[in-house]
Amino acid sequence: MLRLTERLGPIAADQATDTLTLPYERRVLGRLRATSDGGRELGLFLDRGPVLRDGEGLRAESGEIVRVRAADEPVVTARITAGLPLARLAYHLGNRHVQLALGEDDHASPDQRGYVRFSPDHVLAELAALLGARLEHHQAPFDPEPGAYNQLGHSHAHDHDHDHEHSHHHAHGHHHAH
Repeated sequence: MLRLTERLGPIAADQATDTLTLPYERRVLGRLRATSDGGRELGLFLDRGPVLRDGEGLRAESGEIVRVRAADEPVVTARITAGLPLARLAYHLGNRHVQLALGEDDHASPDQRGYVRFSPDHVLAELAALLGARLEHHQAPFDPEPGAYNQLGHSHAHDHDHDHEHSHHHAHGHHHAH
């Protein structure tokens, strides 16, 4: 078994000797056994937390490099007019605290190139449709945004003490309709 132990960040396809195609739910794991696209048995022994991104390289103890690929899986892609409608769609879907992939599709009409992609969920699909999005239920890679504190492999550590005394008032003057 080839033991993959080091993350290399994004790499070119020709830097790898093999590829590993995984759906999102398996790319969130730091420890797993898998079979490479070339048929080799692999073991991932990585730090927990960061999601394996499409195009990321992994180095084996032997020095070999394997490139991660996001698998096609069931997704909903919501397209809407660029600008404020797209921002509003991303805001309201993101307010549901779900993983979202944001992207541009060169094959779409110029005013609807931007999209928001999410795992199939009828509530999210209804919300997107109410906001005016055109929905496509299909198979595609799902590579959600890493979040503001994890952009481009950057990790934002919260290394501060929570043992100090203070109070929080949590009565807010707004409501979230779910």
